[in-house]
Amino acid sequence: MKSTSTRCALLDELRGLDLISMMLYHGMWDLVYLFGVRAPWYGSWQGELWQQSICWVFILLSGFCLPLGRHPVKRGAVVFGCGALVTAVTLIFMPADVVWFGVLTLLGSAMIFTGLLEKWMEKVPPVVGLAGSMFLFYFTRYAADGYLQLGHWLITLPGFLYANYFTAYLGFYPFGFFSTDYFPLTPWLFLFWAGFYLHHLAERTAQSLRPLRRSVCPPLGWLGRNSLMLYLLHQPVIYGVLTVVFLLLRRGGGAL
Repeated sequence: MKSTSTRCALLDELRGLDLISMMLYHGMWDLVYLFGVRAPWYGSWQGELWQQSICWVFILLSGFCLPLGRHPVKRGAVVFGCGALVTAVTLIFMPADVVWFGVLTLLGSAMIFTGLLEKWMEKVPPVVGLAGSMFLFYFTRYAADGYLQLGHWLITLPGFLYANYFTAYLGFYPFGFFSTDYFPLTPWLFLFWAGFYLHHLAERTAQSLRPLRRSVCPPLGWLGRNSLMLYLLHQPVIYGVLTVVFLLLRRGGGAL
């Protein structure tokens, strides 16, 4: 971990802001799906746009920040382990809402693979790497649904790819598979790599990263620097608070 004097404070603060958005989104998920609050907009394109904005920023930022730290494989293993913990906890306590291959599993995997491949990836010109990563993300974004897309052309993928939980980890889930939070390697690894190459593209200009070291809102920076811990804790805390609120409302005869 780099010292706070060499960190890109603005990136920490952007991650903190995205973390707040994610907490609010998950709070709404609890209200709608666990507490029965009606919010039709949440299940429509508005809710999907909100969810996509959160994950895009988080994954791009993680890829961008990977070269700023040390020991990416070790860090990735820790994050991957936290993802496995989320799976175990939801499998035991919330089997109807189990998380298989959620965002932490993706980020941990992406850190490990990128750390192992970094010296070869750095040989690719950043512009080429960024363009190629974004193209692959666009081309494979519907792989889980059985096809690749290139403009108006659809390429149907063979059924044998959708075989088991390992193929689900890769991005090809079998019939009957379910996960409340699902971020497979395909296509999301390519978005992570887009962030990685975006960093190297920005670094080509000696002054380009200096503005990112300026702090705008230190409390957001604290959230961003502790994002892993807060990610693991926020959902139980939100669920606990909402449970207490709804118990009080029932006792008081209130309703939402």
